[in-house]
Amino acid sequence: MKSTLKKFYSAFQKRDAATMISCYHKDVKFTDPAFGTLKGTEAKAMWQMLCENGKDLKIDFEVVDDTSVKWHARYTFSRTGRPVTNNILAKFEFENGKIIRHSDHFNLHKWAGHAFGWKGKLIGGTGYFRRKLQQQTDRILKKYMDKNETI
Repeated sequence: MKSTLKKFYSAFQKRDAATMISCYHKDVKFTDPAFGTLKGTEAKAMWQMLCENGKDLKIDFEVVDDTSVKWHARYTFSRTGRPVTNNILAKFEFENGKIIRHSDHFNLHKWAGHAFGWKGKLIGGTGYFRRKLQQQTDRILKKYMDKNETI
């Protein structure tokens, strides 16, 4: 499974969504604090959208074991133009050699401070902020999916 994880994140470094998606099971379930829970095509479309839109995205990663990866993302948050550094612990489950469960864990409050400045530092740790962010990412992803063919 380490080889699949290395393939997934190496492709992410190159913003190669097709290769990333090839590592996913058709019934994949993805979860993180920003997008909430995405299943199947939604999860795949999210990576495709992030790869296409992440023009200055830089990824470093370390495969810890067969089920976890520590990865770091650096990018400009498009909505505010602010630089973001995010440290993520990803956990995985596999079925038939493909990723069936993928959960990214990171400090949303810290991320919000980077992405939104003092406003993010003030409310980024609240349930209200999490709900609003997930509503926004849901709208953005649906709009992307309506306009683009998912790999």
